[in-house]
Amino acid sequence: MSRQPPEKDGLDTDERGFFAEQRPKAVSSGQKALGGGVVKARQSQPDEAHYHGHRERLRTRYRDQGDAALADYELLELLLFRLIPRRDTKPIAKALLDRFGTLAGVFGAPPSLLMEVKGVGEAVATDLKLIASVGQRMLKSELRGKQVLSSWSSVIDYCHAAMAHEPREQFRILFLDKRNALIADEVQQTGTVDHTPVYPREVVKRALELSATAIILVHNHPSGDPTPSRADIEMTKTIIDTAKPLGITVHDHIIIGRDGHASLKGLRLI
Repeated sequence: MSRQPPEKDGLDTDERGFFAEQRPKAVSSGQKALGGGVVKARQSQPDEAHYHGHRERLRTRYRDQGDAALADYELLELLLFRLIPRRDTKPIAKALLDRFGTLAGVFGAPPSLLMEVKGVGEAVATDLKLIASVGQRMLKSELRGKQVLSSWSSVIDYCHAAMAHEPREQFRILFLDKRNALIADEVQQTGTVDHTPVYPREVVKRALELSATAIILVHNHPSGDPTPSRADIEMTKTIIDTAKPLGITVHDHIIIGRDGHASLKGLRLI
């Protein structure tokens, strides 16, 4: 006669029930009662109550009081609950912030660096980048159909979200129509940590293809310092001189750093 495998101290070995609320079991005739309580062979796993209570408290605080009631690591932890359902995510959230400094740094980091943090695998890194992409699209959608020059703070917010934490220089162009509404937003060149090749004729050619009458130039400094270099200034002036005879206006050249931005027009350099 076959024998049933022994019960493992009443613990549910199915991971799907790991966070399920535990129900007290009835005292069987084979158990001993002492002082009205049941003597258990082993205490329940300590993490079980920790996860159940801690996660629910964070969710409740966020639901009732909003994001202002949570620290940055708690918001990140709350998000990681969904991505890593069966681990303590507080150490991972804190490790990510320690490594990248801010929430923006976490979401702006490349997947390869995210995966260097213990507990972050390829799937979690991909999900974090997906969330970052959704945030960028939301900011970009604020520019659609609006006069960009009257929504300047939205332009800066979008460019900062898209470029501030890129490990290599990117040269981006915002193409505008005659009402200064956004036609297209394109990364024309990607370079190294401190240089991006820019070809003024290619910039103007693409503007003509899109029937753009104005453009805004944007590039990032991975060093974090948005101070324009002499090469930045000279390149901008060359593009202005190339575009002007063809009826294309260069409104500005914005340089994005991790901690701020610089406007060549605002600095009266163009």
